[in-house]
Amino acid sequence: MSQPLQIVIALFPGVTHLDFTGPHQILCRLPGAKVTVASLHGGEIKADGLVFARLPKLSDIEACDVLLVPGGFGTTEAMADHDFIAEIRRLADGARYVTSVCTGSLVLGAAGLLKGKRAACHWAWRDQLALFGAIPDPSRVARDGRYITGGGVTAGIDFALTVVAELAGDDMAQSIQLAVEYAPDPPFNAGRPETAPEAVLRRVSGIYGKGMEAREAAAKKAAEVM
Repeated sequence: MSQPLQIVIALFPGVTHLDFTGPHQILCRLPGAKVTVASLHGGEIKADGLVFARLPKLSDIEACDVLLVPGGFGTTEAMADHDFIAEIRRLADGARYVTSVCTGSLVLGAAGLLKGKRAACHWAWRDQLALFGAIPDPSRVARDGRYITGGGVTAGIDFALTVVAELAGDDMAQSIQLAVEYAPDPPFNAGRPETAPEAVLRRVSGIYGKGMEAREAAAKKAAEVM
């Protein structure tokens, strides 16, 4: 690549750090790529007890080849942040690929980018994609044209390897996979609602249910102004 491949990861307060640190670990190993992690106001962003500092402002980034929006509990507020959504629209407009992990697809939906597109999301919030005219896809990674979306949290690694394969071929993606020894072998088969024990599913669904009404209301409001 004569010019660096510009990859921008757009953060917001309350983001889930593995949603972007997992993909970042993969994408930063792609030869010729420059990965920039930025936020609306720059400075610091808190994520699940960690602080990510010295971030540039999204407005300082002229354009990118790949835009990635992660998710997290802060998605509810992010969908209602008109300035943040405007930056997502602006960067997405000129990007070769517009992507997300977890509930980041709801942010893309709020920006009016997923109408008629298949998109993945965290299983607990996936159905809300339909509010934006998107087609909820239960796949771990969904691809629809220039839109590549990943499922919840850990799916970000699968997503990032898919993006690398798209950009640089399967051999490069497999080389990075081997370099980071990504060979998942979880001790339990409870990573999806279809396979989790019923009691575990009830417990986790109850936790997510506490914020369901607020997020659905935010999604409906964002859908009205798209």
